[in-house]
Amino acid sequence: MTRLSYLLLLPLACMLWACGQTQAPPPSEKPAYVLAIHGGAGTIRKDLMTEEKDVAYRASLRAALTAGEEVLKNGGDAMDAVIAAITLMEDDSLFNSGRGAVLTSEGTAELDASIMDGQSLNAGSVAGVKTIKHPILAARLVMDSSVHVMMAGLGADTYGEMNGLEIVDNSYFITGRRKQQWEKKQEQESTAIKKKYGTVGAVALDQNGNLAAGTSTGGMTNKRFGRVGDAPIIGAGTYADNKSCAVSCTGHGEYFIRNVVAYQSAAQMQFSGKSLEEATNHIIHEVLPPQGGTGGLISVDKDGHVNLPFNTSGMFRGFVKAGEPIKVAIYEEEPK
Repeated sequence: MTRLSYLLLLPLACMLWACGQTQAPPPSEKPAYVLAIHGGAGTIRKDLMTEEKDVAYRASLRAALTAGEEVLKNGGDAMDAVIAAITLMEDDSLFNSGRGAVLTSEGTAELDASIMDGQSLNAGSVAGVKTIKHPILAARLVMDSSVHVMMAGLGADTYGEMNGLEIVDNSYFITGRRKQQWEKKQEQESTAIKKKYGTVGAVALDQNGNLAAGTSTGGMTNKRFGRVGDAPIIGAGTYADNKSCAVSCTGHGEYFIRNVVAYQSAAQMQFSGKSLEEATNHIIHEVLPPQGGTGGLISVDKDGHVNLPFNTSGMFRGFVKAGEPIKVAIYEEEPK
């Protein structure tokens, strides 16, 4: 073969070789924005749920996602999207946050909430508030307008009122359903403390690449002795860092506190090189169960990946990505 023939045939040979190779799929494009929410995890079984209530929960999840997405698709930031979704759920008595929160052993509502900005790592939280209509707004207030990260009890209520947050009587939070639930637990004192109930939360990635996370809850039914769960504790129930992910947790708070679940998710990604799915699945399915920890979390990473793992029979949850339809789920089925 002459040198000229070789040079003429070489491109054709290279093309034939390339066609026989397995081509790696192009990397998926990062969505412009992402929002995920939860409305609590626990003993949520389809056979115990009426069709009417199933429809109501799914509609509420979609409404919260719609409210948050409206912020994101118009160029708003992740913090505002998280606030928009959570305040709507705090107003919805289906969930254990704000109006419809579970009751303490004294028959009152004590509310906890936290929020974190993944860009600055700034955070705020409140615990045991009794008169602030939207605890998540109180958490945002602490973050934005004080030198503190957490405020609790009467001091937090007073600070909220001084700064113009809407104040209501504690009876506003108490619904007939929660009152009946509380009365039943009073009759079953020995088991009441062991029962866990849900929380609400939201995580978001905005068009500027910033992450945020927020969580709000009424805590545990029949709680006493000033008990505080993971929801208002940064790193346990809520965490966001633009270097890794945003996380909001729900479940038996004591175990989430001991394992700093929200922070551990981010740390495993940042320092161990795990994916969002690997990190969050490991914690929920491998770390917590041997200890007796039950619950779940919602998460979104800096590249727009979403994971919503839980180790209970159900978790109210959903997410939306830019250009895609809203997806919600309650039981073990895939969100749709």
